[in-house]
Amino acid sequence: MSHTFIHANHLSEVPQRAPTFVAIGSFDGVHLGHQSVLRSMVAAAQKAGVRTAVLTFFPHPKRVLQNLTGPYYIATLADRVAWLGEVGIDVVITYPFNDEVRHTRAADFVAQLCHHLDMRQLWGGNFALGYQREGDIPFLRALGQEIGYTVELVDALVTWEGERVSSSRIRRHLQHGEIKLANGCLTRPYRLRGVVVRGDQRGRTLGFPTANITYWPEQVIPANGVYAAYAWVGGQPYRAATNVGIRPTVDGSRLTVEAHLLDFYGDLYDQELCLEFHDHIRAEKKFGGLDELKAHIQADVAQVRSTLAL
Repeated sequence: MSHTFIHANHLSEVPQRAPTFVAIGSFDGVHLGHQSVLRSMVAAAQKAGVRTAVLTFFPHPKRVLQNLTGPYYIATLADRVAWLGEVGIDVVITYPFNDEVRHTRAADFVAQLCHHLDMRQLWGGNFALGYQREGDIPFLRALGQEIGYTVELVDALVTWEGERVSSSRIRRHLQHGEIKLANGCLTRPYRLRGVVVRGDQRGRTLGFPTANITYWPEQVIPANGVYAAYAWVGGQPYRAATNVGIRPTVDGSRLTVEAHLLDFYGDLYDQELCLEFHDHIRAEKKFGGLDELKAHIQADVAQVRSTLAL
């Protein structure tokens, strides 16, 4: 069943005030654990006849509080918003996390939620919000009794393959090239988007032209190696032998993501490509020369063709 979906960048941009159940969190990847909590909230809200909202911070609070740099996110913000909508959330607020927000007192932040959204219920795991995490569960429940909302504490402990699902676990799987484990936690293929740019065109001379994509530098990239992926071009999927790495046989310096699309004939330059990673084929390796490299690429392409169905 379709629902009206609103995306706002701030609480003040939400167009109307209506009784709302609210979940707050980063929800990076909108993984199996997130989905469990949010679907429970959606079901409860539908039973109560109220709408649902997610307030998700960007940048991630840890990036600001711990001054983290380098790749961190599992997905782009646009994908996160889309996936929250697919779970059934009515309103998504991508709230900017900065130094001002960091110093906002918990009671003031909750007051904004009540003022702009008419929050009736606050959902989440054992979390805390506000300056120095002063807004813990007892604080939020006591405040709710004063100003008219309840706190619904849910067990966010969801396991897959015997281990708790978390964003940090997914990052670890990606960093080790464990794509199938990452995808199981996500319930969907890991996705990387980028615009196709001109490379050195060496793949073309080997008989395997590749699409070299620029990617968001803040997103976690799977470990160096060759992967079976689908490359989506204008809504059409193509099987793709995808290499992540520094190409040690030919240059060995700059990290690139390049995909050889099977059975594709055309120009991809300047188009956006979405890569969906499905399986790890092999680790990156330095070969004795271009002939040996070409033979291995042939084998990689054959394995991708047999691994992925169209």
